[in-house]
Order: sequence, then structure tokens, then C-alpha cells
Amino acid sequence: MIESQAIIDTLKHAALSAADTIHAPAAHVAAEHGEKFEFGHLLAHMQNSRTLELPGGHIDLPQFPPLHVGSMTIDLSLSKHVFFMLLSALVVAVFSIYAANRNRKNIIPKGIGNLFEVIIVFVRDEVALPNMGPGGLKYLPFMLTLFFFILIMNLMGLIPYGATSTANISVTAALALVAFIMIQAAAIREEGVGHYLAHLTGGVHWSIWPIMIPVEILGLFTKPFALCMRLFANMNGGHIVLLALIGLVLLFRSIIVAPLSVAFSVGVMMLELFVAFLQAYIFIMLTSLFMGFGMQSEHSEEHAEHS
Repeated sequence: MIESQAIIDTLKHAALSAADTIHAPAAHVAAEHGEKFEFGHLLAHMQNSRTLELPGGHIDLPQFPPLHVGSMTIDLSLSKHVFFMLLSALVVAVFSIYAANRNRKNIIPKGIGNLFEVIIVFVRDEVALPNMGPGGLKYLPFMLTLFFFILIMNLMGLIPYGATSTANISVTAALALVAFIMIQAAAIREEGVGHYLAHLTGGVHWSIWPIMIPVEILGLFTKPFALCMRLFANMNGGHIVLLALIGLVLLFRSIIVAPLSVAFSVGVMMLELFVAFLQAYIFIMLTSLFMGFGMQSEHSEEHAEHS
């Protein structure tokens, strides 16, 4: 027990000693507000806040009075994650419009227009068509918007003083909610309300409906829940690993450990760059797959009629 407490005290002391050098802005903010700088400030990059950190200090984000709707209070003030989410949406819009204008002028796409075309063709041929069939082409704009939006939000956390909005479970839950709505809308649009409600029975005898219907309804919500938690966990995991690797220097208090710690950190950063693309791809891949499940019975009936 004494040894465990000694280890904890050592970690806290090392973290506090390094706070001024590796996270001076957070310590400065805490001092200005009369707060004590604690061990948790080392995780400030992963946490949401009302300020944006800059090389010369920090700036406070605009705050608005909350709205009261009945017993609910809705806060519309900007936070760090909301700011970078809006910035990501702006970046997607600007670059998409720019690429579209360039492709109108050039018969053969060049530069960023060519990059966008490669990604669009890939999503069309490898995601939309295989999972949803020809009917999936009408959902291609939704898939592309979702992919670029998630990708830019993931990459925002890899730039200095940036933040990963998708590391906030509220953001991933909102994305999963949008995916849930599109999954149900695609199924109803392809099959009709009658077939959509009929599939909740699982095609079993009516006597088993009291068991089957709750299970099928639960299955509707497990899909977006998996999308939400998968993206949230993966975007937080890399930051935690980086913190652990840098923390080795603080733990051993020796510069001998620094080269190895930094080398592994650089490797994890390269992996984080790959994960940013991978998680955006996995999100739209699973979303299109779930949408395809809802559209599957309609395609099966059409195929049976032609055969």
C-alpha cells in the first residue's frame, strides 16, 4: 500500500513539474481564474472548453444566454469542439466548391479536382454500389458529405492547438443519429411503410411477435450506437497513447528515455493520420451497409421477378 501511494505521488509530482513546460497555456488560464493547476490539465487537449489556445495565450469563445424551453435549458454558446466542428464544415464547403468549379473548367481534372474525383469514384464504386446496389447512387452525396466532414474533423486534432471534435461523444452521437435517420428513411423509401413494419416481426409466427418485435427494435438502435462508440473510442485512443508515451519521460525523469519516447510518439502520430482516414471510411462503409440491409428485400424481390 505504501509503495502504491509512493508511485502515485511520484506520478503527480512529475506531472506537476512538467506542467509549466508542456502545457503552460493551461496553467496560465488556471492561474488567471484563481484555480489550482492539477494533474488533469495534461488531458486538456482532449477536453472540451470555452477557450481556444494560441501560441501567445488564449482567446475566449463567444458565449450566449441559454434558452429555456419548458424545464429544459439549452446552451448555444460556442465551445472548442463546436468551433472546430463548424470550421471543419466550412473547410469542406470551401474546398468542395473550389474543386467543383475547377472541374467545370478543366475537361481533365487536375490538382485538388483530381483528388476529389478519385475519392468520389472510390466511394461510388467501393462503398455505395456494392452495399446498396444501383439505388445507392442517389445517396452518394450524403455519403461523400459524411466522409469529408468526419475526415476533416479527425485531422483537425492533429494540427497544433487544434481539437478533434469526433473525440466528443456528443458529436459522434449526433453523427450516429443522422445515420440512423438515413438508414430508416432509405428502408421506408425502398420498401414502403408496410414492408418496413412487417420486417419487425422477423417473418415468424404471430405468437412469437411479443419476443421478436422488441428484439428487432433493439437491433435498430444497436447499429447507430456501434457507429457512435466506435468513432469516439478510436479518436480518443491515439491521444491517450501519446500521453502515455510522453509520460514515460516524466515518470523516469531521465533524458535517456526521451529519444525512445519521442520516436514512438512520432510513429503513433503517423498511425493517427492513417486512423483519421480509416475511421471516416469505416463510418460511411457501415452506414451504407446498414442502409443496404434495409433495401435488400426490395432488391431480392426484383431479382426474383427477373429470374
